Amino acid sequence: MVKTRPISFLYLIASLLTEAASLFISINPGIKYYICFPNLITMKLIQTLLLFLISFLAYGQNKQFLYEYRFIPDSANKADVKSEIMILNILKDRSEYYSSVRYASDSAQAADFKKGINSMPANVESVNERVTKYPDSNQLIHILFLVWDKYKVKQDVDFKWKLTNEFSKILNYDVQKATTEFGGRNWTAWFTKDIPIQDGPYKFKGLPGLILKVEDGTKSHSWKLEGIRSIQNEFVYPDLGQYRITELHHDQFVKKFKNYRANPTADLAGRIPDQIDSNGNMRTSAEVIREINRQIMAKLAQDNNLIELNTLK
Repeated sequence: MVKTRPISFLYLIASLLTEAASLFISINPGIKYYICFPNLITMKLIQTLLLFLISFLAYGQNKQFLYEYRFIPDSANKADVKSEIMILNILKDRSEYYSSVRYASDSAQAADFKKGINSMPANVESVNERVTKYPDSNQLIHILFLVWDKYKVKQDVDFKWKLTNEFSKILNYDVQKATTEFGGRNWTAWFTKDIPIQDGPYKFKGLPGLILKVEDGTKSHSWKLEGIRSIQNEFVYPDLGQYRITELHHDQFVKKFKNYRANPTADLAGRIPDQIDSNGNMRTSAEVIREINRQIMAKLAQDNNLIELNTLK
């Protein structure tokens, strides 16, 4: 298990003071430098502290990390590998993980809404979930949809990482291997101390550096860093407020999720009126719901290889 603490400016100063102890330096012009140490601090230590400070300052601003997420939705069809670019925004007080495709669609809708236009979302499949994490807490917020309902799920996650002595390189960064168990799967992560951010894609966090790559033992789900860029403005995910939001704790949501997998349209009763189809035939609410249920069940049958497998058990 790796115990780490969030990197902060105060923590950095405290570390420097602890190491330096009774350090006294005079830097007035024409005056020599006087350094008094109870224990000699070598140039190697000074260089390490300076590098840490430079690294801290470089990544103290808002950063955006782009990951390629590759996944196999259907365990019975391993040749069907999906791919999508996911974004991890590192902000001052939190991190935000979301789909680049879904974000573009939601942003376009939000822009239209401001113009008084009620547009439809882009007709493209994407990962429709987001994760918000906080640097000083094990609690995260998982936002996702079941049919047309939006759920805001609170979850406490404490990863029990095991560091190994295996090292490699990803995007010219020195990375170290770590393993853990989560969601009914065994995971392998590669992190770098060169980027002092204890975060990663999806719900992964808690290593002494940014996670650049992580995948499960069956290689059904994997994330790999593809790019880094700075963001100047405070990030707010666009929200049109057109969905009913239900807030639940993770245990409550798992129960709800299992019921949804068994009967996806259970919550639609009374919410869909009788209607006339494209052929001019009248269809009752119950008939429409049964058809929707059939379509969703067919899709769910091919979506059995979830990131967190234990939510199905």
